[in-house]
Parts: sequence; structure tokens; C-alpha cells
Amino acid sequence: MNRKLNLFFVILLIIVYGCAHTVKETTGEVKPAENGAVYEETLENGLKVFIIKDRNAPLAVFEIWYNAGSINEQVGKTGLSHLLEHMMFKGTPRYGSKVFSKVIGKAGGIDNAGTSHDYAYYFQKLAPDRLDLSIQMEADRMRNLIMDNGDFLSERDVVMEERRMRYEDDPQNLVFEEVVATAFKNNPYRWPVIGWMEDLNNVTRDDLMDYYRKHYVPNNAFIVIAGNVDVNAVMAKIRSEFGPIPKGPEIGKLNIQEPVQKGEKRVYINKEAELPYVISAYKTPNVLHEDSYALDVLAGVLAGGKSGRIYRSLVDEKRIALSAGAGYSNFNKYPFIFYLEGTPLPGKKIEEVENALYEEVRKVKDQPPSEREVQKAKNQIEADFIMGQDSVYSQAMVLAQFEMLDNWRLKEKYIEGLRKVTPYDVQRVANKYMVVDQRTVGTLIPVKNDESGSEK
Repeated sequence: MNRKLNLFFVILLIIVYGCAHTVKETTGEVKPAENGAVYEETLENGLKVFIIKDRNAPLAVFEIWYNAGSINEQVGKTGLSHLLEHMMFKGTPRYGSKVFSKVIGKAGGIDNAGTSHDYAYYFQKLAPDRLDLSIQMEADRMRNLIMDNGDFLSERDVVMEERRMRYEDDPQNLVFEEVVATAFKNNPYRWPVIGWMEDLNNVTRDDLMDYYRKHYVPNNAFIVIAGNVDVNAVMAKIRSEFGPIPKGPEIGKLNIQEPVQKGEKRVYINKEAELPYVISAYKTPNVLHEDSYALDVLAGVLAGGKSGRIYRSLVDEKRIALSAGAGYSNFNKYPFIFYLEGTPLPGKKIEEVENALYEEVRKVKDQPPSEREVQKAKNQIEADFIMGQDSVYSQAMVLAQFEMLDNWRLKEKYIEGLRKVTPYDVQRVANKYMVVDQRTVGTLIPVKNDESGSEK
């Protein structure tokens, strides 16, 4: 998942806002619950289960999330989490290679998976009465994954090609990757989810199997189910299939302490491209910090579509940028970044675009945005939330995202915190975090290829 996908989770938050009812049991018969209630249970082996009852949903969704994102890797072994996601579809002794998706497809469902810095997850959308398939097959591949060396080498090549396409052949993503790697010293966010090419080339089948055995255990995972399901029947099946899987070693939360940056950092990337590009990143707290609400609104004020300050100024009025904007990565387990970015129009200088971006930030620092701007930004965020409110998949994703961050109940506080943001809060966080000495700037310098294909 790239930097822009975090917004996906933010947009979905309102879907389950207000569903505060919780039915919590440990074993046995589940009492009837209100529509929208969350049933919660933890098995003896540490596996957590959350079920969102939605009587109006024609489909159900099954998701299993593992605390096994790229932050759980180490220097020299990056890319394991994403590579393992690929290998999870290679089968078990019971279900052969690629059988998993075929079974789900024949049952009228769809399945997929994803990996981020913080987690890996797998999901299926099915008719409610077919969830037994998901439960049975996910439990099987949690403990019985086949990792044939031939399949491993083949899939490793696939991931390496994916990396070439996403980064080596995408100049802007390459710059973003270098900026993040330069900005952080003591934070595993500094390496990309897909891994460094050198690490991928050197990783072995045994490296990946060790990672699987350590991280894909019940006490390092949780399940989220949403839809019009029979909670008692679903829980009985989960206890039957997942219950016998033994608990693994406890994996503690990382204690990340990033040193204070004491001066601006700059990186320059020479790469074949049509136009230059600049991105300026500032380290900022995540959604668990009270300042995150104001930073979210700041991003909306600066880059809330074509009416945002940056687009209006750089694209419409000054006509110096082909594209320009800002973003705030707040839905991460640990502090990440707020960034400004821009691409100049042909004939315009990249320095002019960069300085214009800083000028828009300076204006907010000198004078708080108007009440109208702030309210518009907040309204825009909330309006976007509502777009997916009928999706059980979105309900499950939002609950899971907050549970992965810390606790799913925190989702109920997000809108409340957002609504409290004032223009002075926006000005305050701009002055607090958008500091010259704590920014990392990456600039793409276009180069031409000669006839031999080498850059010059």
C-alpha cells in the first residue's frame, strides 16, 4: 500500500461512528444484539474475534489481520511481509496452489490481501452462509502453509518486478521512498513495504518460513466479520478451526524513539522523467495524538481539492504548477509524515514551486485560516466518510484499522476530536510541526537517456 491509501481508511471512519454497543462474551451462547453491535471474544490461544451484526447486508466479509507489516522486519531482511502475502496463496497440503481463490470464486465470493508498514490482512466477501469456507481455509493456512522453494523463487521474481514497476520505473514514488529513508533514523518506516531490491535478491526460503512461523500465530492476529451472520454458529466454527492452533511467542510492541532532527535534509534523484518534482516531508504524530485532528484539517485547508489553498495559488493563480498538494499520513502505528508536493509546468522552475508551497504554509502560520475554511475542511472529511456507509467491508476495515493502531473503540472519538478543531489549532500545529530544521526535501531532476539506454 502506498502513501495515498491511508486516506482510504480515513474516508471510511464515519461508517461505523455511533455503533458503540458492544456484546462481550468469552464462551457459550451469544445474547441477541442490536443491529450494528460489535461482538468481541478472545480465544484461549490469544486470537481476538470481532463480529459486526448488520441484518441489512446481503453479503458478509471475513478478514484476518496479522501484526506482520514491514515494521516487523529488520535491516537486511526487508520485504518479507509483502513476499509472504504472495506466498500465502501457494496452498497447503489440504488445498493446493491457487486453490484458495478458486474455492472462494466457485462459492460466488471474491478474495484479496494487502500489506502495509503496520500489518498484513486477508479478506473474502461471501454469502453469509458460506463463511465456513473462509474460517476453515484461513485457519488451515495460518499453520500449514506450503513453501516450495521453486514457488518461492518464482514469487520472489514477481515481487522484484513489482518493485521495478512501482519504484524504479516511477520517478515520483522513487523520490518519496528516498525522502522517507532519509527523514528517519530509528524507525522501520524508513524502508519501503515492498523491501529494498538488494534484500529481495538475497532473501531465502528459510528466511521467509521463519518469519511465517513467528508472526502467523493466533496471539498475533485478529478476525473481523461483518454482515447478517449467525454469531453463535460463526463463533462455534471459529473455535473449532482456530482454537486448536497453539499460541506462539509473544511479539512485543516496538519501542520507537526517533531522534530530534536538527537541520534540513535534502536528497536529489537523477532519473529519466518529463518534469521535475519536489516533496517536502515533516515528521508528525499519528491519530492517537491530540494534534492529529488539527493536522488533518490543515491538510484539508491546504489541499482540499481544487478549492484548497495550494491548488488555487500554484495552479490557478500563479500558473507555475501542473499539480500541487499536501497530505497527512496519520493512520499509522507510529508517527509518520505530513508532506507538501508539486510538479512545475513546463518552463517553470522547481525552486519556484517549492518556495510557493512554503509560502502557503507561512500564511497559515502568520494568520489562522478563517472559520469558513476550517469548517469546510471538516465538512469535506465527514462528507467523504458517508460515501461508503452501506458497505460491510468498509465497516470491518475501519474497526480493524483502529484495533491495529491500538483499540477499535477509538474510532468513536475521531469525529468528536475533528469537530473540536479551531482555526487557532490549525495555526498552532502549522507552527509546531512545519519547521525548516525538521523537514526533509526530495527533488527529482529529469535526465535524458542516450541511445544505449544509459542515463546521462
